[in-house]
Amino acid sequence: MESGTKENPWVLKTPPQSSEFTMHRDVKDGKDILVCTVGKTILHYDARCIEDLHAMLKAHSDWVLLGSADEKKEPKPDTVEAWGRSAENPVGGWYGLKKGLRGRFGMYVPPLMEALGLAEVEHNKRNNRMRAI
Repeated sequence: MESGTKENPWVLKTPPQSSEFTMHRDVKDGKDILVCTVGKTILHYDARCIEDLHAMLKAHSDWVLLGSADEKKEPKPDTVEAWGRSAENPVGGWYGLKKGLRGRFGMYVPPLMEALGLAEVEHNKRNNRMRAI
């Protein structure tokens, strides 16, 4: 069975390897999404973030800090998190789709990209970075 489905989600760990979560593809309101389940919390991200983030990392051609932050917290500039909510990214704003839970892009999307073989992610206790493969 193919992984990344609701029946067979990707089982991933946060970059510091401290917490486990699952992610799978789905369709909501005609849009391809990623469903990220962290305990009882369910986050949604626009699925095109995978391709778009990979393209940004390729263009950057070096390590980029993840900078994960909750939606209400301002992310550090020049991080994956800041890019994931920037008006300058290809969707012109948030890749997170659930109001109040749109943040943490820099925590949950990088491990999926690593599992898909698209990126290399560091696994330190903090200040992790990623780069395209």
